[in-house]
Amino acid sequence: MNTLNPASATVPLETTKPKPKRLASLRAAVNRELDVAAPLVAPFAARWDAEADRRMKLRTPEHLKALMKAQAAHTSARSTAATAKSQRTAARAASNNPLSAARRAAATADKAARSTRQSAKADLKAAKRSYPDTLTSVAVRAHAAHLVPAGVASWALSTPADWATWPASLSIAAVAANMGALWLGRRSVTIELDDELTAEERRLASRLDPSHWVQHADERGLSGTVPAPVEITSGGLVSHVRLDARWTPAAFKAKHAEIRALLGARTDLRIEIKSGSHGDRATITLRTRSAADGIDLKGWRPGDCWAIDTITGELLSVPLGKRMLVAGTSGAGKSYSARPLLAEASEHTDHRLIIFDRKYIEARNWEHRARTAVELDEMREVCDELEAEGETRLKNLPRGKDVIDISPERPRITVFVDEGGELLSDAKTKYEDEDGKKADYQDVIERLRTIARKYRAAEIILVWATQKPTLSGDGHGLDSQIAGQMTVKLGLAVASQTDAQTVFGRSDWAAHDLPMPGYALLFDQDKGPNQRRDPIKLRFMDAQQVIDLPARPIWTRETATAGVPAAQPAERPALRLVKEEAAVTEAAPETEPLTNRARVLAAVAAGARTNRDVVDRTEINKGTVSREVKALIAAGELVKDPTAGLLLGGAQEVSA
Repeated sequence: MNTLNPASATVPLETTKPKPKRLASLRAAVNRELDVAAPLVAPFAARWDAEADRRMKLRTPEHLKALMKAQAAHTSARSTAATAKSQRTAARAASNNPLSAARRAAATADKAARSTRQSAKADLKAAKRSYPDTLTSVAVRAHAAHLVPAGVASWALSTPADWATWPASLSIAAVAANMGALWLGRRSVTIELDDELTAEERRLASRLDPSHWVQHADERGLSGTVPAPVEITSGGLVSHVRLDARWTPAAFKAKHAEIRALLGARTDLRIEIKSGSHGDRATITLRTRSAADGIDLKGWRPGDCWAIDTITGELLSVPLGKRMLVAGTSGAGKSYSARPLLAEASEHTDHRLIIFDRKYIEARNWEHRARTAVELDEMREVCDELEAEGETRLKNLPRGKDVIDISPERPRITVFVDEGGELLSDAKTKYEDEDGKKADYQDVIERLRTIARKYRAAEIILVWATQKPTLSGDGHGLDSQIAGQMTVKLGLAVASQTDAQTVFGRSDWAAHDLPMPGYALLFDQDKGPNQRRDPIKLRFMDAQQVIDLPARPIWTRETATAGVPAAQPAERPALRLVKEEAAVTEAAPETEPLTNRARVLAAVAAGARTNRDVVDRTEINKGTVSREVKALIAAGELVKDPTAGLLLGGAQEVSA
C-alpha cells in the first residue's frame, strides 16, 4: 500500500515538467530550423498556390455552362455513335453484298456519328480546360489512385502485425510530404532585424525575405531562385541564394539589373553577386555599410594607418619599399590619398623622397621634405644621380643579399612621378637647345625604366601616378615597361572598365565602379592572384597639412654619404718631443667642394664660350649646365654676347 501523502506524490511530477525558459529556447530553436527549411520548399508552395489560383479564376459561371453544354453534346454524340454502330452491324448481317444500298447507308451514318463523337470529345476536353477541377480534388484523386492499391498490396503481402510498413507506408509518407511541404512553404519566415538598421537596410531586408522574393521573382525573370534570410555584417547585408537546375551562378550574376529592380535598390548602391559555397548557390552582398564608418582618416601623423579595409576593418600600412602604380580619374582623390604615402616615405631618417611633377603644383608643397624636379632638365639630372647611386649600391651589395640594408647613410629613396601622362607626353616633344638643335627627353623615360627594372635591390623605389592609364592612343599615362615592374597596384575610381583592366591586368577588379573620392582597390603581387578585392578607404591630407609638416633632409648625390667608402683609420702619429709640439701650427681649414654654379663661372673665366665648352671642361650634365647658365645670366654674373658667346658679367665693357 502506498504510504506517500498526496502532497509528496506531486513532487516528482512537478520536477519532470519542462521549465518555461527551456520551452522558449526549444521553441526558438525549432522556429530557426523551420526558417532555414522554409525557403527550400517555398518554390513548390508558390507554384502550387499559383496553379490553384489559376484554376479558381477559370471556374466562372460562363465556363461552367460551356462545360455542361459540352458534356451534353458529348453524351448525345456517344449515344448516336453507338446507335449507328449497331445499325451498321445489323446491315452487315442482313446482306452479304458490301455494295448494297443498306450497308452503304449504314456505313456512312456510322462514319458521320464517329466523327461527331470525336469532335464532341475534343470540345469537352477544351471545356474542361476552361473549367478545370480544383487542385485539391486533383491531388485527392491522385493520392487515392496509389493509396488504395498500395493498401491492398500491403494487406496481401504482409502479416497483420506489420501490414502498414510496406508499401502502403510509402504512399502515406508521400501524402504527408505533400501536405508538409505546402505548410512549410507557406510559412512566413520570421526575420529578427537589428534595431540599429537604417530605413534603407530594413526595406532591402524585407525584399530579400523569401516570401516576398518568391512572390515577385517571376515578374523579373528570376523564378527558380530563393534567397535565405539576410545576414548583417560590417560591410552590409548578405544573402545566400539557392538556384534550381535552370540557373548557374554566372547566369544569376548576369541578371544584375533585374535583381536591383526587384530589391528597389538605389542606383549608386554597390551590389556584388558572386558564386556561393556550392555550384547551385550564389551570394548577394549589398554594400550598405563600411567598416571605415566613424573612423577619422583626415590628416597624418607618424604611426597612423594608411588605409582601412571597408569590409574586414583591417588597418593597412603604407607599402614602403615596393614599386607601386597609383591610378585614379580626376576627382577620385589621387593626390589627397597619395600624400600620406609621401609623408611616410620622407619621415624617417633612413628614407628620402624625390618628386617628379610636370604640373608643378604638388611638388611645390613638398619642397621642405623632398627633392623636387619639375623641368625636364632637372629630371634628367636627378636620373643621372640616381643611376650613379644605384650602380654604386649594387656594386657594394654584400654577397648573399638580395637587397641592401637601408640606413641614414644609405637611405631608401622613393621616386614619385606625379601624373606620368604629362611626363610621357612632354618627353616626346621636340625642344630647341641653346645651340639651336632639336632634341627630345626620351632618355628620361628610358632612365626611369632602368630605375624600375634594376634598382629595386638598391632600395631606389619608383611610384608612378596617373589619371589615365589606358595604353592605347597618344594620351596614355602609363608606360608598358614601367607598368610591368609594378608589384603593388592601387586603383582609385577610374573612368572605364578598360582603365581598370589596364591597371590590374584582369577584368574582375572593377575599380571603375568605386565611389569617389578616397576609395580604392589594392593589389599586392606578393599576396598571390586570389587575394580579396575589398574596397579600402584611404587616409587623405590637404595641401596645408603637407606644408605644416616639419622639414626633412633633401637627398642629392653630392651631399649623400651613401656609397662612399668608409674612411680608413688614421695612421698612428709619430712620436716627437714635447718641445716639438709647441712648434706645430694649426691645420689649415678644409675647403668645401665647389658648387655647380662656381664650376660654371670658373669654366667661363677659363675661356669656355658655349654650353658645350662648359660641359666639356666641367663634365657636368648638359641639362644642369643649361639651368645654371640661365640662372647666372638672370643674376648678371654672366652675359651672352651674340658674337663672343658667354662672358663674365662686365667683361664686354672691359674688352671694349
